[in-house]
Amino acid sequence: MEIRLICIAKTEDKYLIEGIEKYEKRIMKYTKYQKIIIPDLKTTKSLSIQQIKEKESELIIKQIKEQDYNIILDEKGTEYNSIDFAYYLENVYTKSLKRINFIIGGPYGFDNRIYKLAQQKISLSKMTFSHQLIRLIFLEQLYRAFTIIKGEPYHHE
Repeated sequence: MEIRLICIAKTEDKYLIEGIEKYEKRIMKYTKYQKIIIPDLKTTKSLSIQQIKEKESELIIKQIKEQDYNIILDEKGTEYNSIDFAYYLENVYTKSLKRINFIIGGPYGFDNRIYKLAQQKISLSKMTFSHQLIRLIFLEQLYRAFTIIKGEPYHHE
């Protein structure tokens, strides 16, 4: 099984890049992992927010195969604590899937087509985070989930 993180635009802040790389290396000890960066749209000044979401969604959809299991990170999604997320991830792993895509949208979120493709919506908090910062927060939680599943001493109750 492969886990892919699909997100819009490169991470720019050095401290975020370092944190993201740290957790990506750790995650690769547990599963095949790939990050897909969708390039930032170049000329958006003349576009409405809806048009931006539509264009970003088109680029995301090009990265998804029909048999993929798609989980979007969305403020309206299901909230899990770390242990419940680990159980959820473990349950998804039992489905004999080839790929799980965790998808982080751009600053304006997703177009309806992405919501229709998603098997699950997950929220990491009721608070709103930048689409850049949420990558680091999510990857730490993904790593934490793997350590919980494996019974390793990273997570403390």
